Amino acid sequence: MLRIGAVSYLNTRPLIYGLRDRLRGIGSLELNLPSRLAEDLANCKLDVALIPSAEYFRGLSRGYSIISDAAIACRGPVWSVRLMSRVPISQIKSLALDVGSRTSAALVQILLSRQVGVRPRTIPLEMEQVPENVDADAILMIGDRAMHPPAGVYHEIIDLGQWWGEVTGLPFVFAMWVARPGIELGDLESILADSRDEGIRNIDKIAAVEAGPHGLTVDDLRRYFTDNLHFYLGDQEHLALSAFRNGLIETGQVDTAVAVSDPFELR
Repeated sequence: MLRIGAVSYLNTRPLIYGLRDRLRGIGSLELNLPSRLAEDLANCKLDVALIPSAEYFRGLSRGYSIISDAAIACRGPVWSVRLMSRVPISQIKSLALDVGSRTSAALVQILLSRQVGVRPRTIPLEMEQVPENVDADAILMIGDRAMHPPAGVYHEIIDLGQWWGEVTGLPFVFAMWVARPGIELGDLESILADSRDEGIRNIDKIAAVEAGPHGLTVDDLRRYFTDNLHFYLGDQEHLALSAFRNGLIETGQVDTAVAVSDPFELR
């Protein structure tokens, strides 16, 4: 039985639509934070997981491979990944990073270093903490709680998907389906693609179910799924992954050994 993990955030709903039923008899599905999924895949507690793209690069030495063209990406503003700063971003000296994040935490540090020339001291933002009570110049928030920050608290609110796009002209890939080596996948690649495709066909139904519990309108959520998020790994997304890999190396967040010849070939 395959042990499969997916992100518990709202942005994954179209990717895993009907996935439990499709996995019946061949595997189980666990939902968790992106950072915990990465840890469980590294510790062999999962066989396949939707992990942060930063953790894919950090795990290349373990033999990780991308197994699907289904992904969580954006081609412009993403809405659910934001830098909230109490000071002008050039004056950020301390940065609280959402503990659920790995890729977004790496991305904000790349952008601050490359575009602003600052490398702030980082502290964790725990899931149970109220962000407004955290003693830091700026806060990286991801997921549902980043979507509606309180008014009048922050000097600047910056959407990281939009910022990355303005700097690079590329989309950004937050997470991909990744497998450990030596796992017999069977028909999993087509199962993951089918779940994604069915989820996209049922965006209206997903929005109607999920909007209320997340404090959003159905129209808000429909726009989020269709305008802010992109669920395919195409040529532009592969270029974006290469650019992100280079940023990770440039800022010392991964070893230069990850600069392999073709890390994006589907296996």
